[in-house]
Amino acid sequence: MKNKTRRDFLKKSLLTGVGLITLPEILRQSTFAIGSPNKLIQFAQIGCGREGTSDYEGTMKHTDLCRMVAVCDLDSRRVDLAKKTVEEFYRNKGETNVDVKAYHDFNEVLARPDIDAVIVSVPDHQHAFVAVKAVLAGKDVYVQKPLTYSISEAIALRTAVRSRKIILQTGSQQRSEKPWNTFRIASEAVRNGRIGKLHSVKIGIGIDKIKGVKPLPQTPPSTFDYERWLGAAPEQPYMEFRCHPQDSIDGRPGWITTEDFGLGMITNWGAHHMDIAHWAMGLELDGPLSVVAKADFMKDDVWTVHTTYHAEMMYPGNIQVILDNKFTNGIQFEGSDGMVFCARGSEKVTKSDPVSTVDDKKGPLFASNDKILYPRVGSEGKIWMPSADHYRNWLESIISRKDPIAPVDQSTRSLEACAVAWIGMKLNRKLTWDAKKEKFVGDKEANAMLSRKARKPEYDLTLLMKKAGLV
Repeated sequence: MKNKTRRDFLKKSLLTGVGLITLPEILRQSTFAIGSPNKLIQFAQIGCGREGTSDYEGTMKHTDLCRMVAVCDLDSRRVDLAKKTVEEFYRNKGETNVDVKAYHDFNEVLARPDIDAVIVSVPDHQHAFVAVKAVLAGKDVYVQKPLTYSISEAIALRTAVRSRKIILQTGSQQRSEKPWNTFRIASEAVRNGRIGKLHSVKIGIGIDKIKGVKPLPQTPPSTFDYERWLGAAPEQPYMEFRCHPQDSIDGRPGWITTEDFGLGMITNWGAHHMDIAHWAMGLELDGPLSVVAKADFMKDDVWTVHTTYHAEMMYPGNIQVILDNKFTNGIQFEGSDGMVFCARGSEKVTKSDPVSTVDDKKGPLFASNDKILYPRVGSEGKIWMPSADHYRNWLESIISRKDPIAPVDQSTRSLEACAVAWIGMKLNRKLTWDAKKEKFVGDKEANAMLSRKARKPEYDLTLLMKKAGLV
């Protein structure tokens, strides 16, 4: 079936013969899992590293909703391991004839009409290109945070998603109940005025430390397609410390700390925490008015991102958002009548995630007054409908054709805020941002940093958008 036809089939198969039962009731009863496997959402994993493994394992466990049928990675060792892991998962459930296809080229995955959706867990600099291609192929998409590498890429992906009516979930898992409900509780308290008039938001996102290794070109392993991995990023020799570990999928990859591939903690953890800040402020589709920022950047090292940083952004409503490496990893909201703090605590998404250093006595959620944390549902209008599981929420949204809990429009704004701060850090002067036009006011140098030129035409997102008639 073509993708739109399969989507209609999946949705209609839920409703056939169930009368007036509502969609949530159907999902709980898992009625559509009975019968043909075609009634399940068939998905593939693109990018089988640390985050990718966590993503597909978190998704494929929902066997009443989905079936994993393919894996893809530019590192043959990683894709082979993923294939083995997935096949063992289904065999352990009693299946005997399991065949998960392994791919090197993600375009081959997108060409399969039987695949309904893909998870994109590639490095940040490849997010937009792979995700847009998936959208143009008619696939629903789960893409890791930050949504994209640059602001122009985020706008392009949003344009493609809305134009083609695709369901996209961003990996902003702090919006969902598991494993963290602290962020929902705190954001509800703020948005419903329990701390009075909000005036300050203090965000700690941790700090990257230099590797202490000089850049040293190496020969790429025969098992790794470095040329395609490099994609649109600037031409440069292969260095394992700038890509991913060759002996493990659990180790923190070096591209996270290499500015050509990821912008550092300002977007790495920043995308998570800025997303929650926007949620609590009620500014999910807005952005800062101005930014003043400074940072130190790694020099003469194999890694290149920022280390120490301080950024101050003014938001509508005279709310000041401050990011500083000295703050505890988490978000502190301060208002006229009190404060509330939220963080992850000891929970991790992947094995190598850092643990938040929160006050052991206070924990990952506390307020100046305990009553701030108690929801008053009867009198409050802004109460989030909890998403118990981020991956399941995506799958349910694919069926209902309703936006998931972390939709593309809002994740675009989270990325924009982080990238605006990064540009301020690079230029070290005050910048004025127009959130409506999504560009800086009267600053050509800053606006030139909203995008970057692709290394080769075949990796040029703008050309891809033009060919699709979206520019």
